[in-house]
Parts: sequence; structure tokens; C-alpha cells
Amino acid sequence: MPKDYLKGVADAYDVVVVGSGLGGLTAANILAREGLSVLLLEQHYKLGGMATWFKRPGGHIFDISLHGFPYGMVKSCRRYWTPEIADSIVQLHGVRFDNPMFSLTTTFNRNDFTKLLTTDFGIEKQTVDQFFDTARNMNFYDDQSLTTRELFDRFFPGREDVVRLLMEPITYANGSTLEDPALTYGIVFSNFMSKGVFVFQGGTDKLIKAMEKEMKGNGVDIRINCDVKKINVSKDGIQSIDVNGRTIRTKAVVSNANLRATIFNLIGKDCFDADFVEEAEAVRLNNSSTQVYMALHPEDSIPRETGDLLFCSTADRFQTDLLLSRDITSRTFSFYYPDTRPDKKERTFIVSSTNANFEDWTGMDKAAYDASKEDLIQTTLDSLEKYVPNCRERITHAEVATPITFRHYTQHINGASFGTKFEGLGVSRALPQQIPGLYHAGSCGIIMSGWLGTINYGVIVANDVINHLSSVANTSPIATE
Repeated sequence: MPKDYLKGVADAYDVVVVGSGLGGLTAANILAREGLSVLLLEQHYKLGGMATWFKRPGGHIFDISLHGFPYGMVKSCRRYWTPEIADSIVQLHGVRFDNPMFSLTTTFNRNDFTKLLTTDFGIEKQTVDQFFDTARNMNFYDDQSLTTRELFDRFFPGREDVVRLLMEPITYANGSTLEDPALTYGIVFSNFMSKGVFVFQGGTDKLIKAMEKEMKGNGVDIRINCDVKKINVSKDGIQSIDVNGRTIRTKAVVSNANLRATIFNLIGKDCFDADFVEEAEAVRLNNSSTQVYMALHPEDSIPRETGDLLFCSTADRFQTDLLLSRDITSRTFSFYYPDTRPDKKERTFIVSSTNANFEDWTGMDKAAYDASKEDLIQTTLDSLEKYVPNCRERITHAEVATPITFRHYTQHINGASFGTKFEGLGVSRALPQQIPGLYHAGSCGIIMSGWLGTINYGVIVANDVINHLSSVANTSPIATE
């Protein structure tokens, strides 16, 4: 008889959170802290969404995707999670670039970038300062007509090398392009320029386990292997959700699913105004990615000066469309040294990440798909050889995740790694005006992509839910034994 993953679940909750990405986890934790009854449902057998991990024989533990975030993550985790989580955030010091235009290492903060731009690239300091100040002063309410390309043309006309230095990491981080609104670049870039790039020491396995412990301590009812099929609504708002053959009543739903899936699959367009549906249908999904996970022999290691993050490319010019091409010329290598997971067996891992188009990986039979994955491994090893000599003999395990993989495990439409483009943010924020009690905390809009963005969006949405429930009658917890 199959296991009942809803055993002991109440008939009703104040809030149901659908999906356990970092936005959903954060919203659930804050809501439970406020004394609300919260049910967190995750269709996968692990929490974390794109911030999770997997194990392989031989002591190999891989984070499923690259992660690097601004210093603001420390403040957000300390305030909305725990000191333990915040204290495990450490800075990356070796961020490398290697391409036909330049080769350099940076700490990836404003002071170091100013020095590089003025000395190595010959840009006037006044121009550099004005650029940084302009990016720092951008906000959500700025004019969206200015593109990132136009921003660069204003300060660095004709300098493709400067554009490559400033743009390439942000494109890898959240899928942004030169044609996207400049504010989507400026806000993310200036956040990183504050103090550099940080990661969570201990791996996502430690992070998610610490988050799960905190949520349970605050009373969140957490259930895995629970695939929500329907969010039921009426003219008055949210009524219930259907999951694993049960209907559970609730006053509010926070969807941490893909924005378009939330609107068109979990609810249905007939429940929304025609103008809103038209706007939602125009929201573009962001791109997906591929990952190649590699483990060195347990007795092997690589010099620390190899770097923590390496943006390498063989392309003569920087073009965002090339970063999505199956003919890969650019890769981001993330090097995980033994101190990445200091309480585990000493292992050195390397993960290669490339942005990708979902459609380039669909329509193949199994043989062609497997051959494509093997080709990705081999071409990645070809590229890695320059930085890790004899890597083929030294790597004991290698495997690939593709856009198809991410769609399978996250159920994101087209395996979208970064949610939607910027216009998705307005649609996401407008959901409660369409259906009272309906909220969305997924990665939507380029600014909200990434660990810090999704956690902070979870905070914003949680506060919205609290305000909503406090404004309606009978807001005391309604969960029953």
C-alpha cells in the first residue's frame, strides 16, 4: 500500500505554501512565526527547489546549481532565519575571467573593479564612479525603456571588453541580456559590488536541513511528495487546494511554483480578468541551463589559486545569444574545495554551468539525448583541461543535468532556471487583486532571481499575507486536529 504523505494533516490551515524553493520556505517560516497555521507542500522528495543537493556513491555530494549572492544575504538570513545560517555565509575571493579579450582575477567588489577599470582598461575614474553611482541609484520604479546596452553605450561606448567584464557574470547569474531593462542589471550588479560574492559554507544539504529544523520549531507542517493539482477559488477568493486526492481548506495560498504554471495550470485563466490574462500570457519565461557535475579522486586536490568561480570563454566577442547556444563557447566553472563541506569527507568537486535553451534539448529519442549529454561532458573536459591538467584521468565521476532534468525535478515550465523575465514581477504582484488570498513567491523578474532575491521576495509576500489575514474576519488559526 503506498505511503500516505498527508497522514495527520489537518482539514484546514490559515496558509498553504505550494513549493519549497527559498521563497516558499522563507514565506512559510515568517508566517508560522506570526502564529499562523502553515502547511508547506513540496512535490519532490526534497525541499529546496533549485537550492538543493544530491548524493552519489563514493562520498560525492553536489549542489544542483551554482550559487553566489551579495552580502545582503547575511542580513536577510540572520533576520528571517537563524544566526547559524547567517554565520555560515563566507566570501569568495578568487573570481577569475579568462577569454580572448582579457585574463584576470578579482574579489568582485567596487574597489577592485574600479582599480581594474582604471588601470587595466584605461577608463577615467570619474566615468567609472559615475557608472557605479548610476547603477546603485536604480530602483524598481525607474523608467524601463533604457536597456542595459544603452546604459553601457552611455558610459563605455565602443568598449566591448568593458561590457564583457561587467555583464558576463550577471548574465550567468540570472539570464539577463543587453536588451533587458537597465534597471534589472543595475540593481543586481550594484548589490554584488557592495562587498563581493558570497556562498553558503556547508553546502545546500546543511542549509536546507537548518531551514527545515527552524520551520518545524515554528510549527510549519512540512510535507514532501505532495503534488498540488488545483487551487480552488470563488468570487470571494481562495477556498482550498487539491493534493494527493485530498481537499484542504485555507484562507491564503502562497505559490512558489512557476508563475505561468500557477495562473494557467493550478487555477485556470477563466478565474482571472481578460486584461490580466493577456498580460500574463505575454510574460516571457527566462532561460534554462545545463550543469556538468565532476568529482576528483578523493586523494586528489587542485591549487586554491585555480579560483572559486571561473568565467571562461573562447569566443572573440561577448554575445548573450552565444551563452545559450548548443555550440558552447563560454562556461562558468565553480570549484568546490574540501572546506566547502568541512564536516564531511574531504572531496574536491567541479561544476560547469552553461545557460541553455529548453528547445535545444527536446524532441530527441533516448539515444540522441544520451549522446548529447555525453558530448557535453567531453567538451566540458576539453575546456577544463586548461585549468585542471589531466582532468580526464583525475575525475572519477561526471554526470549532466539538462533543461529536461530541471523540468522533471522542479516542474518549472521549460525547465526555467531563473523564472520569468522582468515583466513577470508586475503580474506576480497583481495576483491578490485578481483573487483575494492568492500570492506568488517564485523567481519572477530578473531582479528577483537568485538566492537573495527569492528569499527577500518570500519576505515581501509573507508580509502581504499577514496584512491580508489581519484585515478579514476570523483570522485566528483554523487548523484542527
